[in-house]
Amino acid sequence: MLNHQPDNIEWRANVPFSTQFDDPYYSVDNGLAETQHVFLSGNGLPARFTDGFHIAELGFGTGLNLLVALVAWRQSGAKGILYFTSFEAFPLDPAQMIKAHEAFPQLQELAAELAPRWGSTIALPDLQFQLILGDARDTLPKWAEAADAWFLDGFSPAKNPELWEPALMAEVAHHTNPGGSCATYTAAGFVRRGLQEGGFKITRGPGFGRKKHMTQGIKL
Repeated sequence: MLNHQPDNIEWRANVPFSTQFDDPYYSVDNGLAETQHVFLSGNGLPARFTDGFHIAELGFGTGLNLLVALVAWRQSGAKGILYFTSFEAFPLDPAQMIKAHEAFPQLQELAAELAPRWGSTIALPDLQFQLILGDARDTLPKWAEAADAWFLDGFSPAKNPELWEPALMAEVAHHTNPGGSCATYTAAGFVRRGLQEGGFKITRGPGFGRKKHMTQGIKL
């Protein structure tokens, strides 16, 4: 099980907020729709799914993105195994994650399947999941693998700038397969420049909800 940290979130209208960063873990409008728009559509998924496809993520949070990705994988009829690696410095307690998932009735079947399994690894016939704990600035450079798609989902760059530093964005690019992709809800200029300097071709797409723009990238 993950370390219990009972005071790291507070609930505002059933949406979990980080007390450290004063930022929600997902959109207060519709977290499920945000993940589908930003991270699935933003990375051209599920159309790109193939056996062994590897998603990596900065900021695991409540695990919502993993749930959404695995539902999309199963609904797409993709064969084989989806690999999903997430980097997280401040893990939630499993009970907190399970409570957050209650807001999404469309995900309840999968949420119930994974509820007793939350920890640093999950192995299913169609999923290999690993949660890498610690500061991504330290852990990502040591990671020996590369992703086909990145979900860049840290807290707001204005409140959590460490997770968006140019050097870390360069590491994201370095750990991306040729032709791989990245997507994030933010359109902050320094984030876009960091990804571009790392080796991504960056485009700006329509954002979700109140956000006018989001960022997408393809590894050259």
